[in-house]
Amino acid sequence: MDDIGNAGRVALMQRLATLKLEHRDLDAVIHRLADDAAHDQLQLTRFKRRKLLLKDQIARIEREIDPDVLA
Repeated sequence: MDDIGNAGRVALMQRLATLKLEHRDLDAVIHRLADDAAHDQLQLTRFKRRKLLLKDQIARIEREIDPDVLA
């Protein structure tokens, strides 16, 4: 039996989709900034740090949804 209910699973899946979208968008921004010769290195570092945080959150939620599957 699941630790989370059906409504909880749906909420986690919605949150997961939102985080994945933000992660993908941030990846595009990072690539654009890195290609710009006059980019702000501090801003780029902040975006990369945020992207890693999102990756960790995505992995945690994936483990919550399917705890038996390694995320």
